[in-house]
Amino acid sequence: MREFIACQEMVFIATADEHGESDCSFRAGPKGFVEVVNERELRYPEYRGNGVMASLGNLVGNAHVGMLFIDFFESKIGLHVNGTARIVEEPCYADPELQKTAEGSRAGSPVEHWVEVKVEEAYIHCSKHIPRLKKVPKDIFLGTDEAVRKGGDYFGVKRAKEQRVKP
Repeated sequence: MREFIACQEMVFIATADEHGESDCSFRAGPKGFVEVVNERELRYPEYRGNGVMASLGNLVGNAHVGMLFIDFFESKIGLHVNGTARIVEEPCYADPELQKTAEGSRAGSPVEHWVEVKVEEAYIHCSKHIPRLKKVPKDIFLGTDEAVRKGGDYFGVKRAKEQRVKP
């Protein structure tokens, strides 16, 4: 499981606030951006995102976290990791090279926090229904607040609000 996590470039993070209202967010980075500290501890960097702060905000009131790693490209296997999380401010990678990779992987978007996860359980997600995907090059505009480059108003929410508030 440790080797599997060290090779992953993405993870889905599930959290819930103190009232049980849930959120699931996507995180990505270079291989190893989620660091396996030891057999019962992981940590990953948090970058500036969409400004909603759902994951970190939830962790403040409820430390329970679920992580789902899926290898869409080779093994088509998933790994569920559940535990408790703690938000830390200081860079804390055990491996200095991994620290440089995390900080350099999102140029213009510095690491804002780290999340340490104490693993309570981990188990396989079978490959039966996981599709095999193919990686293709993509231009990524890190550190931008330009709406179009961030995805714009893809679902039309802002547009709909503006139409409702017209005087």
